[in-house]
Amino acid sequence: MISAKLRGVLLCTVLFWASACAAEAPATGEQNSATAPQESSAAAGTPATPPPGGVMTSDNVKHIANMPLTAPFNNEGDLGTDLAFQGDYAYVGNFGGFTIYDISEPAKPQLVSQVSCPAQQNDVTVYENLLILSIDEPRSGPECDSREGERRWEGLRIFDVSDKKSPQYVGAVQTDCGSHTHTMVPAGETLYVYVSSPGPEPDSETCPAPHELISIVEVPMKSPASAKVVAKPDIFPERQHSELASGCHDITAYPEKKLAAAACFGDGVLMDISDPVRPKVLQQLTDMENFQIWHSATFNNDGTKVVFSDELGGGSQATCDRNTPATKGANAVYDLVDGTLERRGYFKIPREQQPNENCVAHNGSLIPVPGKDVMVQSWYQGGVSIWDFTDSANPKEIGFFERGPRQGGIAGSWSAYYYNGYIYSSDMTEGLDVLEITDPLTDPAKQVRMDDFNVQTQKSY
Repeated sequence: MISAKLRGVLLCTVLFWASACAAEAPATGEQNSATAPQESSAAAGTPATPPPGGVMTSDNVKHIANMPLTAPFNNEGDLGTDLAFQGDYAYVGNFGGFTIYDISEPAKPQLVSQVSCPAQQNDVTVYENLLILSIDEPRSGPECDSREGERRWEGLRIFDVSDKKSPQYVGAVQTDCGSHTHTMVPAGETLYVYVSSPGPEPDSETCPAPHELISIVEVPMKSPASAKVVAKPDIFPERQHSELASGCHDITAYPEKKLAAAACFGDGVLMDISDPVRPKVLQQLTDMENFQIWHSATFNNDGTKVVFSDELGGGSQATCDRNTPATKGANAVYDLVDGTLERRGYFKIPREQQPNENCVAHNGSLIPVPGKDVMVQSWYQGGVSIWDFTDSANPKEIGFFERGPRQGGIAGSWSAYYYNGYIYSSDMTEGLDVLEITDPLTDPAKQVRMDDFNVQTQKSY
């Protein structure tokens, strides 16, 4: 979701605490891609919409648990955000801070602790004993008791979570234009963190022009309080679309393959990260016809495909309807052929949403099915979709979960990830949902066990 900061050409209508770009994407051609049909995204015979407050699932999906938002994260504006996992614990970000759940019994999650540390948007990752939060909102200082309105600091906050019941603030790193999202790239005793953020913002102390497109933070594991920015690589030295905002929304690293895919404002980028401090651009994709905001990227397990998503409207609009083409606010599947990404197909949920339901492609992860390419993904009020892109040109949905329309503003699933046999969804207003899929295609994934999982840092299975 695009933050409420007024930055560059991302200046758009502010809705509640988050902004959304309402402008139509310009109609022009794409480079390095094939032409796709512009049919309606609503499929014939789509299921009935669940009643307000109700839940609807496909036959192969079961809703087994919900942990509602509780104090101090139950006030207006305390939206649930991203997820990370480690052992028997799930870490859930929130605009109010973060929560740790014990998920050793997935059908009965237990709240372990909550840390009040307000900021947009508190996307979370976990590595060894450290938890890192993305802060994309200027505040009076880096500490959790900092104030809004005093635009002096934004960036990364670091916590020690060795004691799950009592996480401790370790320190922080200020980064240009804050941190909308971040990506971990481990390297021995050093953790590198790629920071993505939009910018610049005129007359800003924290987001001056020109905006270096990403920041790379070095976190020494033995002394995390000494973390610092060590590089600000401009990955668009000859940017094709200089009228667009600078910066990236999300970067997914696949360290085993020495690759990263960046979803940036205006472009998709494939990078070589053999040297994590000096990423090298291998390919830049542009699609002004179908993409408004390149939002996120997911490699398949073999590293031979990349799924790029488009967050048309910034997450606040109802784009899963018959009036929006199936290629917009959707996923584009690219095959990596001889080192070059080539577009093969699109996927968008086939269930039409109501005009008051914000819906667009958002955060998801692979379901670790050996030999297959299967994802689970959040779609805000479109719910959670499980889809198969083994055939890149003909991806299809195989299961889903969704609630009925919510009253009053932005709502729905922010992130939906598969971890050790279950799907966990962070719903912005309803809390943590746990789902189970039972299907011949996905059942082999239940045999795959992970020690930890941060979706922007992919590991092979």
